[in-house]
Amino acid sequence: MALSTLSSLSLFQQDGLQALLQFMQQGGQVLWWLAAVVMVCWLLIIERMLFLLLNYPKLARDYRARWQARRDHDSWYARQIRDKWLGELEAQLYQHLSTIKVLVAICPMLGLLGTVTGMIAVFDVMATQGSSDPKLMASGISLATLPTMAGMVAALAGLFAHARLSKVCERKASQVEQLLRSQS
Repeated sequence: MALSTLSSLSLFQQDGLQALLQFMQQGGQVLWWLAAVVMVCWLLIIERMLFLLLNYPKLARDYRARWQARRDHDSWYARQIRDKWLGELEAQLYQHLSTIKVLVAICPMLGLLGTVTGMIAVFDVMATQGSSDPKLMASGISLATLPTMAGMVAALAGLFAHARLSKVCERKASQVEQLLRSQS
């Protein structure tokens, strides 16, 4: 039974990989560039999620402990130190978010580039064949629509992830700021 399940899973993976490669080939060269942008974008998103889950709590505790270890909390100098530490923590929180936002914005642009290159292929077929035979134009139309769809889907998913990360970073920065200010 387990061997049967394992072999069917392997076939499913092979079929999925073949379908993905076929999709990428139908979409043209621009789709490969889009895939690279999406991969970099999601690597940065995953890095931010891991930072927020694993590293940030320790950093916040360290800054809180450093602030509590200070005797002076009320002087101008102490407030400047606290603000500097808050700035450092906020910089680490928001690291890569602007890059993610730019990569998300690039996705639909690459999709539109795929549309343009696909339409150029359609017009090229029409010019060289001297006809508007739908069978001849089908590959160019496919080349035009697939990258556009993929770019929009990638942008929507990336936009959602970026918005959630931004909101979480905003909330965490506010929490640590409140914590340090309340201990003054």
